[in-house]
Amino acid sequence: MPGIDKLPIEETLEDSPQTRSLLGVFEEDAAAISNYINQLFQAMHRIYDAQNELSAATHLTSKLLKEYEKQRFPLGGDDEVMTSTLQQFAKVIDELSSCHAVLSTQLADAMMFPITQFKERDLKEILTLKEVFQIASNDHDAAITRYSRLSKRKENEKIKAEVTEDVYTSRKKQHQTMMHYFCALNTLQYKKKISLLEPLLGYMQAQISFFKMGSENLTEQLEEFLTNIGTSVQNVRREMDCEVENMQQTIEDLEVASDPLYLPDPDPTKFPAHRNLTRKAGYLNARNKTGLVSSSWERQFYFTQGGNLMSQARGDVAGGLVMDIDNCSVMAVDCEDRRYCFQITSFDGKKSSILQAESKKDYEEWICTINNISKQIYLSENPEEIAARVNQSALEAVTPSPSFQQRHESMRPAVQSRPPAARTSSSGSLGSDSATLSALSLDSLVAPDTPIQFDIISPVSEDLPGQAKSSGQSGRRTNPFGESGGSKPETEDSILHQLFIVRFLGSMEVRSDESPDVVYETMRQILAARAIHNVFRMTESHLLVTCDCLKLIDPQTQVTRLRFPLPSVVLYATHQENKRLFGFVLRTSGGRVESRQTSICYIFESNNEGEKICDSVGLAKQIALHAELDRKASEKQKEIERVKEKQQKELNKQKQIEKDLEEQSRLIAASSRSNQSSTEGQFVVLSSSQSEDSDLGEDGKKKRESEA
Repeated sequence: MPGIDKLPIEETLEDSPQTRSLLGVFEEDAAAISNYINQLFQAMHRIYDAQNELSAATHLTSKLLKEYEKQRFPLGGDDEVMTSTLQQFAKVIDELSSCHAVLSTQLADAMMFPITQFKERDLKEILTLKEVFQIASNDHDAAITRYSRLSKRKENEKIKAEVTEDVYTSRKKQHQTMMHYFCALNTLQYKKKISLLEPLLGYMQAQISFFKMGSENLTEQLEEFLTNIGTSVQNVRREMDCEVENMQQTIEDLEVASDPLYLPDPDPTKFPAHRNLTRKAGYLNARNKTGLVSSSWERQFYFTQGGNLMSQARGDVAGGLVMDIDNCSVMAVDCEDRRYCFQITSFDGKKSSILQAESKKDYEEWICTINNISKQIYLSENPEEIAARVNQSALEAVTPSPSFQQRHESMRPAVQSRPPAARTSSSGSLGSDSATLSALSLDSLVAPDTPIQFDIISPVSEDLPGQAKSSGQSGRRTNPFGESGGSKPETEDSILHQLFIVRFLGSMEVRSDESPDVVYETMRQILAARAIHNVFRMTESHLLVTCDCLKLIDPQTQVTRLRFPLPSVVLYATHQENKRLFGFVLRTSGGRVESRQTSICYIFESNNEGEKICDSVGLAKQIALHAELDRKASEKQKEIERVKEKQQKELNKQKQIEKDLEEQSRLIAASSRSNQSSTEGQFVVLSSSQSEDSDLGEDGKKKRESEA
């Protein structure tokens, strides 16, 4: 069975808007289950009625066949063969009638009883608990409102005791009711599976039992499946029993541990204030001016987010920005007849808010927390340690001032004379800690005064050529009809094709691309900027991860909005706590200063797939790296083959030259031998003539000379 979604019983006492919002989702789920179960109940009831009707009709048919022999037909005689045949039919049909009766009983027990019990008992219990919880919640809100209106100057001990007791009783009732309501809703997630599977399992088992004699093969085919379903139902039932036992134990433990917290103003000696906080959340009463002298108070949930104070009404999905509390001033004030009031004033003195805490402990913790955030202690690595060192200044901020206007006027020149750069450094009131807190500047990660882009700008925009460069785009325009114009798509031969649904949050230029802290800091700044400027719109796209690039594709038109070459993606990471947030850093050429490389960090939100996307990008880079190594190895092998071929050609050429030289030397040798032979012949002729001359004597020589 897949995992079961559950409501956190431990957060019922805090009763935050997030818990109420999650409760609304479970209530919608319960309403959808109730609607569906009603329709399924009607359908199954029709099956049950039809089976009862079939059983009754079969029994009536058998009865009529048995009474055939008692009938007296005017034209009919005593046909014993017909009578005996009909008696045999009556016997078989009677057995079938018994089987149908057994089937009807099994359907009533195994199919109708579980779904009827779930419909009449479990779903009605959820509705009853919902009404009781709503009444308890309204009573608690009314008690808190009366307690908040207690007079400070004209204090009546009897009234105060009654109101305090009322708050205690209503809060305890709301907490206990809410825990049992959450337990019932959590149990409903198990019971809805059982209520669907058990009736179907009973129906199928009853049908198989009915047809078992003539459907052995069918039974063998379904036996394993039904056995598995039965095993699953038993496992769910055991898991439900175990979970119910754990939730009951948790409720008992929380009731014991939460009893002192039911009081709106607990004893500060037993629950001392924590003065070193840099984050705080809880309900506060905010004063709203309705006229020149009149005002109203509104109770909302307040929480700090970085250097911002946020508020969220009950039922809202997200909070809104109240004030930037970096370098602000906070102090206790006397406000009408209300206790535990404090005022927050922005660093420029143009905006202020007066808030009322529920108890002295919350009152002191809120003042200390805002004072610590004002000094930007939350930006340090160990905020509580630094807050402890400046605790003395936080304690001074808690002391009520008789004249807030006088104190504010005395502080305003210092605030106005503070240079603009002081908002990114530590406050001067920290003394010796100023050097430590000044190291909190994040200029080494994110370039100062860098604009944030909250929406996707198409890279083919002609008035933004730098954006095309920063997004890693080429000069080619994207075909608006999704056609490639006869060219082969870039990612057609890619091994990896993974598609994710993402929403673009923003992008900005960063200085460093060596550490995941760059991505985390960019996420923080973009989320803070969205909260400050009330930017809630997000562009949804399909992120395609391939071995060549990352593409943002329009889900409607399938047009590529942005293309990021994979080699340019040098860093990617998901958020440490919120795994839905992820981002990557793109290294490009150009930017605000030409002829240099810049790094741009893009932040996205996914559907719980941040780690999967990062894993896919890492896999794509590994595949691309191996492909690049294979390509280089192939090129190197081709180069070696070319060198070998060139060497072979040179060797063949050298052999040809040697062969030509041998041929020439052979020809020269033959020529020299022929010349030598002719010379020897001439020598023989000359010798013969000389011998003849010597034989002829002197007269012969003279005769030869005269002839010559």
